[in-house]
Amino acid sequence: MANHLREYYANVIDSVGDGVIVFDRQGTVTLINPAAEGITGISRRQAQGHLPAEIFAGVETLLDMVEKTAATGMTISDYENIALTKGGHITPVSATTSPLLQDNGEQLGTILILRDLTSIRDLERAVRQADRLSILGTLAAGLAHEVKNPLGGIKGAAQLLEMELPVESELRDYTRVMLKEVQRVNRIVEELLELASPRRLEQSKVNLHKTLGDILILQKQAVRKKKITFQQQFDPSIPPIIGDEALLIQLFLNLIKNAVEAVGESGIIRVTSRVLADYSMTQKGERRARMVAIEISDDGPGICKEEMEHLFTPFFTTKPSGTGLGLAICHKIISEHRGMIKVESDPARGTTFTVMLPMIQ
Repeated sequence: MANHLREYYANVIDSVGDGVIVFDRQGTVTLINPAAEGITGISRRQAQGHLPAEIFAGVETLLDMVEKTAATGMTISDYENIALTKGGHITPVSATTSPLLQDNGEQLGTILILRDLTSIRDLERAVRQADRLSILGTLAAGLAHEVKNPLGGIKGAAQLLEMELPVESELRDYTRVMLKEVQRVNRIVEELLELASPRRLEQSKVNLHKTLGDILILQKQAVRKKKITFQQQFDPSIPPIIGDEALLIQLFLNLIKNAVEAVGESGIIRVTSRVLADYSMTQKGERRARMVAIEISDDGPGICKEEMEHLFTPFFTTKPSGTGLGLAICHKIISEHRGMIKVESDPARGTTFTVMLPMIQ
């Protein structure tokens, strides 16, 4: 019976979503569950029998917590200041250390609980970005309306002036420049209005893989003279989702075009789909929905940290002829579909945009 209970409790700990690590009185690891292995990147075989300093070298906050709990029996928590490095990636975690006590109150060791905060931090960033875009969108709408009226007057005056000038007049070059610039400004205004104005989604069942496949066919044709390779890997189990097909086409076309521009004359662009295990969403009155991730990766030069912070800010662009509104509009389309977007970039590996959408059928 004792062995049965021991096996039962071991299964419970192994099934817990948070990382659990147990240290004995001497401070060595006696137990580490699969979640802790995943968060730390350290296997059970590597961890057992080792001291905290050997497992968490350089993570002083975590080492101090384990040491203080072992010495005083106090429970200590930190939800902000701990980050673990695993496979070259930094993972934010929350940590709690508690004493492991017998029935008589004697301390047998220390329990460390770790929780991966990556998903929570992504959600926090998405909310902050949405709030910022909402404020900028309101300002943009007012600005766009103020610009549109005088712009029409300038265009009309330039057209009338062009009609009055002789065909062979050199002054017609000036009117052509005026009309070209008016057209450029008008395009920016239209994009501003698109960013700012609320709209009703024309929802239907959208086959994401067909949509992405059609876009890739067109892009392959557009860059046929360049040495760009397109790779696609779609999860066939993903069913059609509910969304506005026209807007989703605009979204993915923009992101794939950005990837094409990033690689230049040669490179690899990968488009993949998968079901997310670590994200789900619940809307009031609806059942919990899993999320699907569409990843668009390129092996271009990557995006520097300073630029990453402003990617979705209206009018921020690194392109000579860009308006800086494309990614802001992409963000709005994703928000309207109750999804999220995140970006990962490394100069050595390129850039990956991940679009996460609820898999509502």
